[in-house]
This record gives sequence, structure tokens and C-alpha cells, in this order.
Amino acid sequence: MVLASTIAVGLCACLLVRVKAQDDSQQTVEEVVVNQAAGRVVIAVVKHAILVATAENPIEPGTRPPIPTQVSTMRAGILLGADEWASPSLQKDLGRLDQELPHLNSPLVGGADTPTLGGATANTEASDIESIGKAVRQRLGELAGNIHNGLDWPANSPVAQLVLADYASNYGPEVWQLTYSMEQEQQHGDFWVTNISDPVFLQIWPPEKGQPHTLMEFDFPQKDAPPSLLDLLKQKDPHLESVIQGDRTMANTANEFLTGDSLKISATDATQFLRAAMAAITPANQPQTMAVIRDENGFDWVLRPPAEPKPPKGARPPGAPSLANPAGGDSEPAPSLAHPPGSE
Repeated sequence: MVLASTIAVGLCACLLVRVKAQDDSQQTVEEVVVNQAAGRVVIAVVKHAILVATAENPIEPGTRPPIPTQVSTMRAGILLGADEWASPSLQKDLGRLDQELPHLNSPLVGGADTPTLGGATANTEASDIESIGKAVRQRLGELAGNIHNGLDWPANSPVAQLVLADYASNYGPEVWQLTYSMEQEQQHGDFWVTNISDPVFLQIWPPEKGQPHTLMEFDFPQKDAPPSLLDLLKQKDPHLESVIQGDRTMANTANEFLTGDSLKISATDATQFLRAAMAAITPANQPQTMAVIRDENGFDWVLRPPAEPKPPKGARPPGAPSLANPAGGDSEPAPSLAHPPGSE
């Protein structure tokens, strides 16, 4: 069996898998496209609520908006990076991680070799945060396990990130960032095994003692990310100033975020501010979402995600654009990590 793969520039993947027939007389080609969830995620912990606002950054064809997913009554997860896996040539969906989040469960959590998080969970069996983290790693590993070509993947470039926001029992609001990386091991010849490493856990909220209670932002990809909403507030960005000026409630809310006193802000005022602020700094054609987790009644939508586009009917036409060949037709394929620009 001969396998060949190309990964498009950026963090999306367009894998071309060529399987040689037993009689060596023909080859079939299967294309696997990985669409990213890319953009801005802003989280605010305020009085009796956690707000999650997102906006898409359409960095390439097929990009998806980051969408808050209700994992449980009191928890939301936002998947960034490699989200939607599909085979256009087979007209088959392989996986959609943001939609799978509520159903993922790791049977390995709690074993003797399972690491535990620090703080309240140290030296105890693994927490539910770890359970979700390991389950996502397993699912990503299943999908990435089809890659058997050696890839020149950029160092320190995550394949995916998962942001979790919730109210933990007997603890309060918390926000975690889980980062997933890809690693490869050469077995023999040109055959490689592709794995997803265990996630790196980083607790973002509550902040360290003495640190401000303010807006948190996660951008994917991080390279060339736009200034954060908090930085734009500090810089008195004219788009935000137009929202704040003339509205005392808006101005007071912005000031509470700037001074690090977000726990003094009501959920109503924070919602009004975040909706207006995100609209002011996001181009009109880039989808937005917003969800709230209240400490009493849990997850609810403020701004639902846009309707899913209907998949095209029939087979994918020859020469149609792909992530490896965005222009379509007979044009040269785009440079890839496996075959960088200028290579023979």
C-alpha cells in the first residue's frame, strides 16, 4: 500500500491518500479535508454568570466559526483548530469534534498512569476536566491516525485547542485551556505513525492572587492574531469608543473590565457591552455567537450560531477547489508543509 499526504499551509489539512490496487494497474485517490474552527473567543466571568462570545476569522476556505458547545448544564466547551474532518471523494463525514464534545468520554481516566491536575485535584483521581481532555485526545488520535506520511509540521503549532468554562461544584467559576499537539514516529521506510499528544492543561480562571479579574481571550491561530478586545479597550480603539461614548452603563462596564473588577458587573450589563463591542470590532460578514452560563440555571444562548450550510448534492465536480488547490481547475497545487515552496 502506497500512501501520500499533503498538508496545506496553515493549520488546516488536506490529505490525499493514494492506495495502490493489488494488481498495480490502477490507483484510487481519497481526499480528506480538515476544516478549522478559527477566530476569537472572549470570556468574561461576571456577577453570577460566565459569558462566552466568539467571532470567526475566515483565514482560508472552509473555516468554521468557534461555537460554544453545551457539555453539561454548567459547562461549555469551545473547540479551536482541527474541527471538521470529511472525505469529499467518498462524500462522507468523518468527524465533527465540536458537536461530539457532549458525548465524548474517556475510559482511561482514573488509571494508575493517569496524570492529575494541580490544586484541588492533586493526588486524587483524575477530574472531569481531565476526562474531557483525554477523550478529545483519543478522538483526535483516531482521526489523525490515518496520516502515514512524514510531515514537516511547524514546531510548537497546536493541532487543536479546547477552552472549557464552567461552574464547578463547591469551587465556583473556572476556565481551562487544553492544547493538543501532533507527533510522528517513523516505523519503516516512508511509513509513519501519527499520534496526538496528551493535552497541556492551563487554568486561566480564577486568576492568581492579586491579578485582575477581567476579559480572557483565546485566538486561533495565534500567529498574526488581531489585538485582543481588552487591548483595544486600553488603546481607546475608535470603534469601541463609539460604543462607549454617551452611554454611562457601557462606559462603567468598560471601566470595570479595565480596572480588573469584572465580578462587580451584572450579567445584563456585561451581555449588552460584549454584544456591542464584538459587533464593533468584527467585520459584518464574519459569524458571531454568544452564550451564557448562569450560576443558578446554567447554559443558555444569547446569540445562536448561524444555520449550518446544506451540503452540496451529488459528487464533487472534477477540478473543484480544495484546500490544497483553492483555485480549482488544473492550476498547480498550493505549497504544503510536506512540500514547502521551492522544493523539487
